Amino acid sequence: MTYSNIMFETTDGISTITFNRPKALNALNSDLLGELDRALQEINGNEEIRVLVLTGTGEKAFVAGADITELAKLDTLSAKVFINKGLSIINKIAELPIPAIAAVNGFFDPDGTVRHRCGQRFCPGWRFGNRHGL
Repeated sequence: MTYSNIMFETTDGISTITFNRPKALNALNSDLLGELDRALQEINGNEEIRVLVLTGTGEKAFVAGADITELAKLDTLSAKVFINKGLSIINKIAELPIPAIAAVNGFFDPDGTVRHRCGQRFCPGWRFGNRHGL
């Protein structure tokens, strides 16, 4: 399957999903969420996959959260549908029958939606702070 907003590969039982929107700090838009959903379905249906690693491209961000550029164009009801659909897809990470590891390589959304769905978090060289940078 072809992806443009994520990179998805599996080698030796290890699947890696790399969020691939570095100019947008890997923010989650509708297209990326759809691709993530398809990749998670593929992982869930493959018994040879033993672990999932999630990471982001670029040096600045793991996942910045929802794409506010896309959200700004939506009316209230459409925004609610977008958010609920996104959360439903992201929750599938925690529902996988295999461990999921967040290889956090930069800034991440303050609520940690994707990060918190992973059982393990690996964050080399990064300092954590609250949403106010303290």
